[in-house]
Amino acid sequence: MKVMNQDELLMAQLVELKRQHRALDDEIVALTESSLGDQLKIKRLKKRKLHLKDEISRLEDKLYPDIIA
Repeated sequence: MKVMNQDELLMAQLVELKRQHRALDDEIVALTESSLGDQLKIKRLKKRKLHLKDEISRLEDKLYPDIIA
């Protein structure tokens, strides 16, 4: 069994967070288009999606730091 290094672990986490973000986006769109869309649930999903986006940005900053020349 291969042991993952730090970058590989971060990349795997990043892929999973992006998958969750897309899934939440799909769920939000479906609820928004539905006449039975629960506004409170949509608000909670959007908040979760924003949290995921922040986590994605944090991981991307660790993986791809800005190098000022």
